[in-house]
Amino acid sequence: MYVVSYDIVSDRLRSKVAKVLLGYGKRVQYSVFECHVSQKNFEELYKKLALLMVDVDEGSIRFYHLCGKCEQEIQELGLPKEEISILDDTVIV
Repeated sequence: MYVVSYDIVSDRLRSKVAKVLLGYGKRVQYSVFECHVSQKNFEELYKKLALLMVDVDEGSIRFYHLCGKCEQEIQELGLPKEEISILDDTVIV
């Protein structure tokens, strides 16, 4: 698994980066994605994002490769993003 995070100033570029990442993984926080991809697909993803970042003066994309053992050690506090969006749609009177 790869964890990909970004900090990009431009709204337009940030949207393009997120769109590419959504094709390879799931969003776990606003600017953080978990991508369960093969090495070949990771290289494809990396190239697509690298092309988007050509001549970018501000912002960055970071890639973290997690081995299977490391992936099993992931810990999370709070509600997963999916559950939060469900709660947002719930109206209690």
